[in-house]
Amino acid sequence: MKETWRWYGPLDQIQLSEIRQTGAAGIVTALHEIPYGEVWQRDTIAERRSEIKAAGFEWDVVESLPLHEDIKRGTGDLASLFANYRQSMANLAAEGVHTICYNFMPLLDWTRTELNSPVANGGTCLRFSAFRMAAFEIGMLGRAEAENDYPTEVIAKAREWFSASSDKDQKELLNSIMSGMPGAYDRYDIEGLQRALDTYRGMDAADIRANYQRFLNEVISTAQDLGMRMCVHPDDPPRDILGLPRIVSDADDIAWIMGVNDAPANGLTLCSGSLGANPANDVVEIARTYSDRIHFAHIRNVRKDPDGSFEEAEHLSGDTDIPALCRILLGEEKARKSAGHPDWKIPFRPDHGHELLSDPEKKTFPGYPLIGRLRGLAEIRGVLHALSA
Repeated sequence: MKETWRWYGPLDQIQLSEIRQTGAAGIVTALHEIPYGEVWQRDTIAERRSEIKAAGFEWDVVESLPLHEDIKRGTGDLASLFANYRQSMANLAAEGVHTICYNFMPLLDWTRTELNSPVANGGTCLRFSAFRMAAFEIGMLGRAEAENDYPTEVIAKAREWFSASSDKDQKELLNSIMSGMPGAYDRYDIEGLQRALDTYRGMDAADIRANYQRFLNEVISTAQDLGMRMCVHPDDPPRDILGLPRIVSDADDIAWIMGVNDAPANGLTLCSGSLGANPANDVVEIARTYSDRIHFAHIRNVRKDPDGSFEEAEHLSGDTDIPALCRILLGEEKARKSAGHPDWKIPFRPDHGHELLSDPEKKTFPGYPLIGRLRGLAEIRGVLHALSA
């Protein structure tokens, strides 16, 4: 498997020269400065790729070529948005970048309620607290329907937290929930988020699926023609939040996605952390079932609580059997190599990581510290070497 590292380009506090010291061979990045829906021009792509190449890397995966919210809602000038997306794909392919990771999460990307939750041996991690999320939805957003989305005991704890919370506590919670949106992404205040949620009012999972199917129909044939691989990232967390339906959360969702357009270019980003946060998911079995459609992997681990909360665990010590997962990915690579595929290696990156030692001084994007991810990469590297021996 090819070791890669997520880098946020000029927005990142971590330099390519530092990433070089991790031993990673490839870069996963995007043109985060470009607003959603606009074309990624070839000269801009070429400039970023040249910068990456000069530092000794290949640009292996685009994460992400984001989708405009109108595509997810099925509103607005869709013809122009799809045309722009296809042109960006063509420009990327012309510059030798052939793998695109994307997601179909309405409005928000990954969502956490705490960015600096203490861990046992020192350092901090990202955490999703069910009662804090419920407090946000019910107390701060005033979304009464949210009471139907959480267990009674979680609602009670949410009310207790909200009653005792200060303005500072509530601002920190809002900031945490908005922090999964890097680059030029919108960040909402409470009123702005309420307005944005209203644009999805009345839409259910079937509506979102229909809009997703339209997107696949518009871009997958282009990907096939360009020799590109599209790989959807699972929802994070893998459950409905804010009343927004999420449709890439479990094995049934993945089966629908892979079946509704069975072209090889329509593939999966196997994120062991996102899928692992859903107690119903057997991440290893999902990897086994869809191994031939995995174009990219995020390897991380989570530790779940019975109330629906979870936190980022050490890469090898959470709820998912990472060595078993790596064994499946290595087996799939072997099959691809035997079949003569020239690009048989599956790129992976150590996803998220604890903030350790001097990481807080860097002020990196939440979840993307240097030392914490380096530790994760080293641990995964050891697993892969042992399994390949």
